[in-house]
Amino acid sequence: MNITSTTNGTTTTLVLEGWLDTTTAPQLGDALSEIDSSCTDLVLDFTGLEYISSAGLRQVVAAHKKMHGALSVINVSAEVMQVFKMAGFDKRLNIS
Repeated sequence: MNITSTTNGTTTTLVLEGWLDTTTAPQLGDALSEIDSSCTDLVLDFTGLEYISSAGLRQVVAAHKKMHGALSVINVSAEVMQVFKMAGFDKRLNIS
């Protein structure tokens, strides 16, 4: 999985490409821990994300907690959205 991070003011965007699973979830955890404390909004851009597992979902929950709800998930494929819906995340997260 590749993760690209960009910051614009107080918003950090993480662009994820590939699979977010047990093997790669720690990469997202590392990227989340590197976010500057001045960041008030986090955007997870899933344009290139092909698959997400329960381990990946745990990292999304960790991001949501870290940002105290100031998290947006954008460009979600139909396959990944199906996983979010099965987990009930579509009702708790700002997903577009």
